[in-house]
Amino acid sequence: MRLEKILAGAILAAGLAVPAAAQDPTKVGFIYVGPIGDGGWTYEHDKGRLAVEEHFGDKVETVFQESVPEGADAERAITQMALRGADLIFTTSFGFMEPTITVAKKFPDVKFEHATGFKTADNVSTYSARFYEGRAIQGHIAASMTESNVIGYIASYPIPEVIRGINAAYIHARKANPDVEFKIIWAYTWFDPAKEADAATALIEQGADVILQHTDSTAPQAAAEKAGDVITFGQASDMAEYKPYPRVSSIIDNWAPYYIERTQDVMDGTWESQQVWHGINEGMVEIGEITDAVPEDVKTQALALKAEIASGDYHPFTGPLNKQDGSAWLAEGETADDGTLLGMDFYVEGISGKIPQ
Repeated sequence: MRLEKILAGAILAAGLAVPAAAQDPTKVGFIYVGPIGDGGWTYEHDKGRLAVEEHFGDKVETVFQESVPEGADAERAITQMALRGADLIFTTSFGFMEPTITVAKKFPDVKFEHATGFKTADNVSTYSARFYEGRAIQGHIAASMTESNVIGYIASYPIPEVIRGINAAYIHARKANPDVEFKIIWAYTWFDPAKEADAATALIEQGADVILQHTDSTAPQAAAEKAGDVITFGQASDMAEYKPYPRVSSIIDNWAPYYIERTQDVMDGTWESQQVWHGINEGMVEIGEITDAVPEDVKTQALALKAEIASGDYHPFTGPLNKQDGSAWLAEGETADDGTLLGMDFYVEGISGKIPQ
């Protein structure tokens, strides 16, 4: 009788073990191109990861690897994360696209989400934000506040995302101030404080009293603060430590709702491959506080532009617009289609210099 009870207890314990295993936490991984303390792009992605943890509690386990170079190192890092049992992996830089697609073929049961890319598969989605909407607002403020009429722009890599941002900022700068000029320095990095600081300093020496950036550190803010009388804008995160001046506003990337939604989809078994491109209206792009360093009328105009973009009443790429060579692009009232924007490889009319090849 005692043996029977022992066997029955063992069977019961074994039976209870099955649902317990089924309730193992969903493992969500993140591959970052920069350090989580960069104060910009990666910092905001990691805030999204932490939001996933807070939202789901012990139902999830998150893991991350920071400062992963784009290329072969990325493929190794993504592979290792999949081998360690990740159910869902977010790869958060444009240069991770090919490595993500390659690794996804080897792990068909793992779901992958690639930020800012365009290639998908049955188990690969893409997601990005319409950063150009925020850059239109920055361009308006920048051109309304410059005294030298020279705006400096620190660009990272010559990919459509960055070119779109330059064009959107320039279009709206020229609308606010027809005399404005853009000077662009290509840093060929997402995150390198020394290079970013050097680029900001060089632009200031060329007469720029406003600095825009598509790089991830706060080094340009520090360079502007040191120079004095130079305005900056937070990139990807608020960079609030530099407000109210030189940082007078910012573009903030809010990834948390998307990360929570897609994690829930994996938990529910409803995850499907998709392509998402959200903006101000959906809350993926936020405009940070416009400080009192900005004149009240300029602030009012900027917020009105934000509201028009959010409502869909206005598109930042609305004609008449020509390409840099003077050829017609958009007729009066015509708006750019997403396909053109996603593949943008040209400057609009008025911007000097060539896009590096």
